[in-house]
Amino acid sequence: MDESPLTRRRLLGAAGMALSTAVAGCSLDAPGQATAEEGGEFPEEFDPPAQDGEQPVSEAEFTEVYRELVESVAAVRVESSGQPDSGGTAWVFEDDYLVTNEHVVRNTEDPYVWFTEIGWREASVVGRDVYSDLAVIEVTNRPDEAGGLSLVDQPHAVGTPVAAVGNPFNLTSSFTTGVISGRNRTIDLPQSEFSIADGVQTDAALNPGNSGGPLVTLDGSVEGVVNSGGGDNVGFAISAAMVDNVAPELIADGQYEHSYMGVGLRDVTPRIIEANELDVTWGVYIAEVRPDSPSDGVLQGGSSRERVRGVDIPVDGDVIVGLDDWTIPNRERLSAFLALETEPGDTIDVEVVRDGARQTVELTLGSRPNPRPLS
Repeated sequence: MDESPLTRRRLLGAAGMALSTAVAGCSLDAPGQATAEEGGEFPEEFDPPAQDGEQPVSEAEFTEVYRELVESVAAVRVESSGQPDSGGTAWVFEDDYLVTNEHVVRNTEDPYVWFTEIGWREASVVGRDVYSDLAVIEVTNRPDEAGGLSLVDQPHAVGTPVAAVGNPFNLTSSFTTGVISGRNRTIDLPQSEFSIADGVQTDAALNPGNSGGPLVTLDGSVEGVVNSGGGDNVGFAISAAMVDNVAPELIADGQYEHSYMGVGLRDVTPRIIEANELDVTWGVYIAEVRPDSPSDGVLQGGSSRERVRGVDIPVDGDVIVGLDDWTIPNRERLSAFLALETEPGDTIDVEVVRDGARQTVELTLGSRPNPRPLS
């Protein structure tokens, strides 16, 4: 896979507290929070980016953004025998290809799309990926007015104004605004041990029907693909970097292969530090190594358990603190590295703390198993 500015050696800010399962080629147990090293702080690369003090956004700026991109955003309708009709949003990625969420078109190969002031068009699914919740559909007779939207060149800082265009509750071409509330979030996948890495958090209002639509900055560039509304003022989008990796592969091959380590992970927490008598106070603890996985015989999982403050904690497992030239303070960063910087077959250097000493081992990544059908 070719390198691009969005996918190679991107500087990712520190993730906040792990609020949900975070998997990219791994699985996990209880959440935790990475903390500073003893007597110090995280390395500089984890300091939050400085804000530039931009002036408040005017109504005219948002209005202009809406006018420029609304014709490139379409409503998606799925009509299937034996299934209730459903829908979502898609947007023009390039040529006749539109990007949406995989879950929006899960029950069809032939969705319909509605362009504002144009009408319905027939479409077909050309590629789908459950693990990133992305799909690409090809539209028949795309309107000339519906031009492709560009992905952001670089991820924007927390606090950057953004807007979502979509079809909440079948209200076509709706527009909501907010800011980027957080970066490098993990987004849960229903009924899956895996989750989506490098997610964008926003406080823009997101509701059923917004799924698959673009989350854009004030210049109309796509910061992410709306995935879900997690609660009041908390919504999530799949990052532009992930789209940049996955969408071209879906167009070319119809599928996307994700890197896989085959380990069960936990963030290092006070209980894990105490049970394992660790000298490090951050990192990713290997609770389990899956048999016959890429990590089998290379990495070491917990071999027994010790009860600490009422909870059984695995002991004697490795603690991952680095992958290639990335410092790994938590699962979010590990997942982002695997998702954005690697592909199956790559050999990476894994720096671990094992038996109280740091060492580096080589690991050749595999491909994630095929997803189980959702019930």
